Amino acid sequence: MDARLDFFADPASGKILKHFMAAGKALKESPLPAATQELVALRVSQINGCAVCVDMHTKEAVAAGETPVRLNLVAAWREATVFTEAERAALELAEEGTRVADAAGGVGDEVWAYAAKHYDKEQLTALVILVSFMNTANRLNIITRQPAGDYQPGRFH
Repeated sequence: MDARLDFFADPASGKILKHFMAAGKALKESPLPAATQELVALRVSQINGCAVCVDMHTKEAVAAGETPVRLNLVAAWREATVFTEAERAALELAEEGTRVADAAGGVGDEVWAYAAKHYDKEQLTALVILVSFMNTANRLNIITRQPAGDYQPGRFH
C-alpha cells in the first residue's frame, strides 16, 4: 500500500506537523505514566482502525518494557486481570472519548469520576489531550492511508 500523501515532503504540512509532533513530545514528558500513555494510544488506535498507530504504539510499548500479554489484552481490557485500576480508568476514558458519536452524551460522569479518582488534574489534562491527540493522528493516517509495519521505536520521540 502506498500513502496518498507524504506529510514530510510537503513544506506546508511539514511545518504544521512539526508543531503537532512537538505536542506529542510534550505529552510524553507529562506526569501521566508512560505505560498508561502507550496503552491509551494503542486502544484509541485499535478502535479507530489505524494500523500505522497500532504498529507504532505496540513497538514503543515493547521498547519501554511492556509485556506481550498486556499488549495482546488491550482490546479486551475489561475482561483482563493484568491492568491496574488506574489503567482501567484511563482505558475507559479513552474509549468514551474516542467513541463520542456512539456515546451520545460524550464521556459520562461516572467514567470521569473513576479517572479523577486515579489521576490528579495535571495527569487528567494529559490524558484528555492524549486521547484527542491520538484521534487526530489516527485520522491523519487513515485518510492518507499511511502503511504500517516498518515503524522503528523512537522514530518520532
